[in-house]
Amino acid sequence: MDEEYDKAWSGRFDRLADRFTDEFGASLPVDRRMWEEDIRGSIAHARMLAQTGVISGEDAARIEEGLSAIYRDIRDGSFEFSNADEDIHMAIERALVDRVGPAGGRLHTARSRNDQVALDTRMYVKRTALELAAGANGLRTALLAVADAHPGAIMPGYTHLQRAQPVLFAHHLLAYTWMLARDVRRLRFAHDSADSMPLGSAALAGTPFPIDRGLVAERLGFGSVAENSMDAVSDRDFLVDLTYACTVAMVHLSRLCEELVLWSSQEFAFVVMDDAWATGSSIMPQKKNPDFAELVRGKTGRVVGDLTALLVMLKGLPLAYNKDMQEDKPAVFDAVDTLADSFVAVAGMVGTMRVDEGRMRAAVRGGFMAATDLADHLVGQGVPFRDAHEVIGRIVLACEADGRALEDVSLDELRGFSPEFGEDVLAVISADAAVSRRSSRGGSSPDAVSDQFGVARGRLEADREWVASRSPE
Repeated sequence: MDEEYDKAWSGRFDRLADRFTDEFGASLPVDRRMWEEDIRGSIAHARMLAQTGVISGEDAARIEEGLSAIYRDIRDGSFEFSNADEDIHMAIERALVDRVGPAGGRLHTARSRNDQVALDTRMYVKRTALELAAGANGLRTALLAVADAHPGAIMPGYTHLQRAQPVLFAHHLLAYTWMLARDVRRLRFAHDSADSMPLGSAALAGTPFPIDRGLVAERLGFGSVAENSMDAVSDRDFLVDLTYACTVAMVHLSRLCEELVLWSSQEFAFVVMDDAWATGSSIMPQKKNPDFAELVRGKTGRVVGDLTALLVMLKGLPLAYNKDMQEDKPAVFDAVDTLADSFVAVAGMVGTMRVDEGRMRAAVRGGFMAATDLADHLVGQGVPFRDAHEVIGRIVLACEADGRALEDVSLDELRGFSPEFGEDVLAVISADAAVSRRSSRGGSSPDAVSDQFGVARGRLEADREWVASRSPE
């Protein structure tokens, strides 16, 4: 038998799989990134086995010494992975037995790869959720900084991508901070859904050894112990939760990037992308393309696909563990990596772009964006809103026919459409006045936006504290 392909389970088999099927069934190229979680979990397991008398203290000490050496080798890049190893769990166990002998073979007492991989994956999700939350918080910080730097900038607000009403640019950017705050909330949920310790469930039915699962949970920082061994080894809800959180966050980033693409076009010209976050054309010398915003927008489709792949993989699985579950990690890892990189890219674009306040304000004029304010003015004069709406619609139609803006219409002309227009109606057409009147909570007036800044900063600080409180020292 080729020793290179000897397996931990080879005693049951007269003949092992050939090289192709061996490599086809391996997950090591994917799950090797969980090496740190695997070693931490194994050290905690060994200590517990010694404390409960399942193995000797000497064996536990040798196991921990060997695992610590493997940890250093993998961290430093000197560890040699072998094709004989199916996954990261077998790679580390094989190296441990090579280094410490029979003591290393006792580490797997009272556990299976089924609960081992569940443990490693849950630990990975908890760590990754914190890292992604920190990335979201970084982007929130960048958005708040740009909004704070342009407190008086007024731009068109849009519905159906048609100019609707003037808003503060800061108000527009703050909308994305609230999306990101919800993304952090979803990441917190994913973290908490993974915070149940599965080790000790063994293959599916538990173990006859007198282990202390609570001790392992405490040492690894878990808030609880999984109550059902079959559910513990087959549950992947926490991966769905994390991937869903990644997917929604990518959709939010895609929406922001779509606006960056529009705003940086010559048709809008609201912002100019920094050279570090734009590219040129191989044929057109004048071009400055928002490629990185477009890439984030495009990569969103990949992450949506990752969530779909994960859900479809899980949908027909009976209890308990099935080999199908090996396909959970490629989708999750891809979603995590894509979102993490996208947070960096979008924060870089937002934090370095140049904002053209003059261009934004110029775009406010001429789009009939004071129409609603004119209707509200008539309502204030006692005209029913539906009647006022009809009057303003006729005014807009007349302006379009004459090629004029609302700002060009005189008081006498307005009164020709309705005698209810008051002497102060022309002030209503001012963009600054229109913005200032939107003073309801959550509105776009300077005072309302100032209040919103305070709430947004408070929420951001609370989320930062949550990340810090759960991050390992």
